Amino acid sequence: MRFMNSRSPRLMAVYAGLVSLAVLFAAAQLGTGVFDRLSAFVFDEYQRLKPRASVGAPVLIIDIDEASINEIGQWPWPRSQMAVLVDRLGELGAATVAFDMTFSEPDRTSLTRTLVDLRRAGAQVSFPQGAPELDNDTVFAQALERNSTVMGIALTQTFTTEMPKPKAGFAFGGRDPREILPEYTGSLDNLSILNQAGSGIGFFSFPPTIDGVVRKIPLVAKSGSALYPSLGMEALRVAQQARNFVVKSTGASGESEVGAPAIVNVRVGDFEVPTDGEGRLWVYYSGNLKSHTISALDLLFEPIDFARLAERVAGHIVFIGTSAVGLHDLVATPLGPSVPGVEVHGEIIDQILSGTFLHRPDLMPGVEYILAIVVTILLTLVLRPGSPVWGGALALTLFCMIVGLSWYLFASQQMLLDPLLPSLAVLVVFITVTVAQYLSSEHEKKFIRTAFGHYLAPSLVDRLSDDPHALKLGGELKELTLLFCDIRGFSSLSENLDPEHLTRLLNDFLTPMTDELLKSGATIDKYMGDAIMAFWNAPLDVPGHRNAAIQAALAMTDRLETLNAESGFDIKMGIGLNTGNCCVGNLGSTQRFNYSAIGDSVNVASRIEGITKTYGLQVLLADSVVDEELELPDRYIVLEVDLVRVVGRDEPLVLHTVLDRGALASIDVDKLLADHTKFLNAYRSGAFDVAADKAKQMMETGPAMLSRYYQAYQDRIAGFQAHPPTNWDGVYTFLSK
Repeated sequence: MRFMNSRSPRLMAVYAGLVSLAVLFAAAQLGTGVFDRLSAFVFDEYQRLKPRASVGAPVLIIDIDEASINEIGQWPWPRSQMAVLVDRLGELGAATVAFDMTFSEPDRTSLTRTLVDLRRAGAQVSFPQGAPELDNDTVFAQALERNSTVMGIALTQTFTTEMPKPKAGFAFGGRDPREILPEYTGSLDNLSILNQAGSGIGFFSFPPTIDGVVRKIPLVAKSGSALYPSLGMEALRVAQQARNFVVKSTGASGESEVGAPAIVNVRVGDFEVPTDGEGRLWVYYSGNLKSHTISALDLLFEPIDFARLAERVAGHIVFIGTSAVGLHDLVATPLGPSVPGVEVHGEIIDQILSGTFLHRPDLMPGVEYILAIVVTILLTLVLRPGSPVWGGALALTLFCMIVGLSWYLFASQQMLLDPLLPSLAVLVVFITVTVAQYLSSEHEKKFIRTAFGHYLAPSLVDRLSDDPHALKLGGELKELTLLFCDIRGFSSLSENLDPEHLTRLLNDFLTPMTDELLKSGATIDKYMGDAIMAFWNAPLDVPGHRNAAIQAALAMTDRLETLNAESGFDIKMGIGLNTGNCCVGNLGSTQRFNYSAIGDSVNVASRIEGITKTYGLQVLLADSVVDEELELPDRYIVLEVDLVRVVGRDEPLVLHTVLDRGALASIDVDKLLADHTKFLNAYRSGAFDVAADKAKQMMETGPAMLSRYYQAYQDRIAGFQAHPPTNWDGVYTFLSK
């Protein structure tokens, strides 16, 4: 049977897994924004599940809330009012006061501006010696100078302004951070008098993100040659009365420099804060800053409970900001969509003082890619066609293990392992491999049905298509029972028929013979004109293949009798059977090949079929077919025929035939077998005269179906009597095929 090689579902699964992983990697590189957003969502969810435990750091937020604005008046308040707020915080013992806002324009409520307007109108206004300061900005600046304060600025890259002079100094370890940090060209600044009065200057602006969620805060920013600290870091410096910051980068002592330069950490006073390569802190929110917040109204509206407030303020880093909706200082964080921006700065101080930081080492992306590759290899090797439930369970287990590992590292080590890429690898590879295996399996089933449908019984074809792994197409050594069948005298028969009738004759003969072979589980190897080659026990195992072959041969003889009776022909055939080890599999060239069997056992079966005509018997089988496990129906008798040598083989073969008891109704079977045994013994012992008499007797008293057989022996013995063989061993040697 000729067919082309099938694509292996396992090989297709490997290709599908590798291709899908390559596509996923490419998508991860090209769709960085999408992947970053999804990864950020995962880490946000981790923070919601396990917020950072607040350590109760000395951080306080003064909230210019709706209640304060309703009571004191619309924003902005007079700077004189802000001066009162700063002085009061100083009196209560604040370590430093930082402003999450700017004061970029002169106070329009100052009395000095009113005096200017009055004098322009011609009014004469004067004040006695020692009158209070009338300019609110000056009053505010004086309050700032009296206390420890940090002014806030908002950095921008959209326009250019003259930047204020930094208050803090910077020292470097390793690469200059100005080579690494992004450039800011301008700022929303304070009045110069206010900047000069403050103890420090820090930026409070948050860099934009894709979804607007504040996750990372730069601790240091660059504008020209100047460096500026964030508002929280500057407040921490001023509170510690430190003079400068130390920025550590790659190339510093103990830090390797591989790849692009990067910032490692920022130190201020007693605190060292780890950062990512761009000097940003990944904020780990506690969501507990509400308990560290008081309304500005509590400090400005009489009467004031100084004792209670002193407990809340003394020694604290105080941030002044707003939660009022109308002032638009609300931001989104992993813990909430609308959080006052000032709370973020408070969270940073609380996080730094707690010493709890989120880490995402440089090697993490490599780890995630390796995990994706490992799960891809595992899935492609383990997934089996036709087992989607088991495969789904495996994929789900791998997914849970990846997410579980990521969660464990976050919850116990505050380490950020992104589960997105390896998890997507599990999902994508599972789907593509399963689909590829299904399509390949369907292709393989179709291939098997197409290749074997005409040569195997339908039940065997179904078994092969359901379990293609049972088919070894590469070639294997296997015990087979082989059958050769041929029409006797076909050449002379064909001389009397035109091609159309000859074709019909062949079809009428081969069709019922094929039916019987397929019923018995045989594999039809090939048709050779009027001959058939078939075998049992490949490609699928056939239990009792010897017995199946014998019964198929007998059924073929019955079908031939029916065919002759119906068609009027007198077709005769010979069938040879042999059992032995053969090489079975794909045989031929790379362009065209057959699923066939080769080996000495095949040649022996062919020789046996060829010598059936010598004995006038339709079925001959080698002794290898007759074993202890042979279980023929009681109606059949196995009769030994001869001991011969065939062409191409030195080892003698014991040949047998099978008789139907139904055709021996008038014969004493036991006597027949006993007389036949005596005949063979006399023949093989060289007692040719006795053997000749026995053969003649068997012809007269035995069944008609064996008359040709005994006649053949008589003719052979007559030749031996005329020319006695030398070194007779009872084995007859055939000199032709």
